[in-house]
Amino acid sequence: MMLCAPAILVLLAVVGYPILQAVWDSLFSYKLTNPDARSFVGLGNFVLVLSDSIWWQALGVTVLITVVTVAVELVLGFALALVMNNALSTLRPALRTAILIPYAIITVVSAFAFRFMFDLTSGFMNLWLPFVPEDLDWFGSFGTSMAVVALSEIWKTTPFISLLLLSGLAQVPGELQEAAKVDGATWWQRMRRVTIPNMKAAIMVALLFRTLDAFRIFDNIFIMTNGAAGTESVAFLAYRQTIQRLEIGIGSAVSVLLTIAVALIAVMFVKGFKVNLAGSTRAGR
Repeated sequence: MMLCAPAILVLLAVVGYPILQAVWDSLFSYKLTNPDARSFVGLGNFVLVLSDSIWWQALGVTVLITVVTVAVELVLGFALALVMNNALSTLRPALRTAILIPYAIITVVSAFAFRFMFDLTSGFMNLWLPFVPEDLDWFGSFGTSMAVVALSEIWKTTPFISLLLLSGLAQVPGELQEAAKVDGATWWQRMRRVTIPNMKAAIMVALLFRTLDAFRIFDNIFIMTNGAAGTESVAFLAYRQTIQRLEIGIGSAVSVLLTIAVALIAVMFVKGFKVNLAGSTRAGR
């Protein structure tokens, strides 16, 4: 514990102070353009945010993106993990490198790439996709905008989930697989009764990390739509209130609510999966 103390203190200073500052600012009616008019309102900013339909719309967009992207990424990531795990030993390094390339690209760069690909004037996806009209404006409506944002998220972060699930596959005892084969279990039965139960910890970690990351989505929306067509997320709402409108009190309240939501998601995942990560680590060793 003493060896970890310096790192913990640095973490508390870097992470804890901004959180406490945001909580403190959320208790005031405070606009940066008029700092002299700052006044204490208590929980008034939270009541104002929660009673506004813009908050609930942003929350709905955030939840929609999170559910869709994480669900698709889990399926695709598991498939990629199986491919990497079953590949020939000589092909595994090159295969893993190729799969992980999208995750190595900076999110802003990938967002600009997708915006360019689906842009009405400079993009080429309308010409490549035979089932869409050439004059389709992908960023002109909510549905198509969300589809492009979700697609960019899935392309970028599926390799992350596949890497975590690959480590989970490596912890599945080979003796159990062989015993199930001897007993006549099919591939699907072995997957459902042997592989997935022994990967529970890895699946929980992958879902937890990606859900928390997806719930804080900002970069893709900022680059592609700038919140237009009803695509504003909770993180983008906090940015718009704090940076664009300079409403420090309201923006801090939105940020605090986002932090609370992320913390609740983490607790629900840990309690729901009921995984002993310490025991799983010792078993993996």
